Amino acid sequence: MGRLLFLILAGFSLCASAEDFVAVGDAPAVLYDAPSGKANKLFILGPHYPLEAIVVLANWVKVRDNGGNLLWIEKEKLGQGHYVLVNVPLADIRQSASDAAPLAFQAKTGVLLDVTGVPADGWIPVHHPDGQSGYVKASQVWGG
Repeated sequence: MGRLLFLILAGFSLCASAEDFVAVGDAPAVLYDAPSGKANKLFILGPHYPLEAIVVLANWVKVRDNGGNLLWIEKEKLGQGHYVLVNVPLADIRQSASDAAPLAFQAKTGVLLDVTGVPADGWIPVHHPDGQSGYVKASQVWGG
């Protein structure tokens, strides 16, 4: 019984929670169908692309992309930043975390935004690569 409990607990330590997001590092990364460099190469993702971590192994991470695909990426290809991907036709980024706040800028589907702080009350503080900053509703992005 003790051995079984140990195996069960060890298995849980390999799984990431449903809220764990990672991002590709500063260089493009290949995604595979299995945790091996000899596996089938499925996609190449650009820098900072957000992914949901599902399972974490020593050198590989099983991830889900915004399309729901389950893929594997080498752990060393992940970066330290936190990014979100706009998933609506046009996201409104506000000057403060309120629907009543003035519009700071808008971002189209597929635009990557750098998360600059802790999300709160359904809003995520973000920074656009062009230099603009503001708050986006969590429902308008993926990866938060």
